[in-house]
Amino acid sequence: MAETAAQHAPEAEPSEPVRVRLVVFRAGGERFGLPLDAVREVVVPQPPFARVPRAGSAVKGAMNLRGRVVAVVELAPLVGLAPDVLVPGQGNVIVLDRDRRGLGILVAGVLGVESVEPPRAEPREASALARGVVAVRGMAVTVLDPDALEALAVALFEARSTP
Repeated sequence: MAETAAQHAPEAEPSEPVRVRLVVFRAGGERFGLPLDAVREVVVPQPPFARVPRAGSAVKGAMNLRGRVVAVVELAPLVGLAPDVLVPGQGNVIVLDRDRRGLGILVAGVLGVESVEPPRAEPREASALARGVVAVRGMAVTVLDPDALEALAVALFEARSTP
């Protein structure tokens, strides 16, 4: 009886699901995540922040980070949640890796970096802030789109300069 090569071929191993690494953090009593590749670094806030005139409550100001000016926006009020009650120096600033623009997102605290399956791709508006929700250690984490987050934060500065 003739045997074929297919009969002796090793069985294909099931492919492992694609995973993404997220920086997971708390803001406004909720858990959020940003893709690790969108984050330049996480730093401790360095108040006092330079005040930005006529800016909304989400804009905390600007801080000097090793000679670079970084605009700091608090995530909770930016996404419609109650601001976190933070004393000076408390919380973290997530500095986004965005070309030349220095943008920091103030959050209550970074919980760590987690490897997760990406949220299911569902039809959404290109400007949607949330990419979806994933489970991290049994807790729901809203995955944010870094481009939409940047656009929302930058709009706060552009709106204040319009007469």
